[in-house]
Amino acid sequence: MPVQIGANAHTFTNPTGLLSDCHRRVEMFLGILEEVAVRIDRPITKDTGRGLETALRYFERAAPKHTADEEESLFPRLRQIDNPEIQSALSRLEKLEEDHRWAAPLHSEVERLGTQYLSGAELSDTEIATFRDSVARLACMYKQHIGIEDELIFPLAARLLPWVEKRAIAQEMAARRKVPLVVDMAGVNP
Repeated sequence: MPVQIGANAHTFTNPTGLLSDCHRRVEMFLGILEEVAVRIDRPITKDTGRGLETALRYFERAAPKHTADEEESLFPRLRQIDNPEIQSALSRLEKLEEDHRWAAPLHSEVERLGTQYLSGAELSDTEIATFRDSVARLACMYKQHIGIEDELIFPLAARLLPWVEKRAIAQEMAARRKVPLVVDMAGVNP
């Protein structure tokens, strides 16, 4: 079941809004990882275990779909727009894509050590430090990354992408999640 934060979650009629909603989930699950990082030198509790398991599952299964939404659907379409605002923002897209690649090994470390911790195994001091450092570095990167996307990229895309492109993005996002595109966008911002 998808996590809905707040009463005003977006639908596929607003793909950039939906991408921003994903950021709220990233922030929530990063918060869980940060809480675990504080406690990881102690025996695991049932609540900590449930939270960690959910966060790891999110970053393993859902987060890659969000990355694909950006890198395969949104960013290529932005690159095709001949507009000074978009052209100015294009250098940011390269940084955002680099962030995705940079984060992958950190996510792998968090997954490996988090899974080890979930199994009840005691982590060494080095492993605890690695988990904490990886989570802290991810949290710092995502704060900047999300800020650029939510404050610059997504508003530009919402304003400048033609509705037919927004519909195509929505269709691709739905297909990645293997859900039907329930809402007909034919009448949205034609």
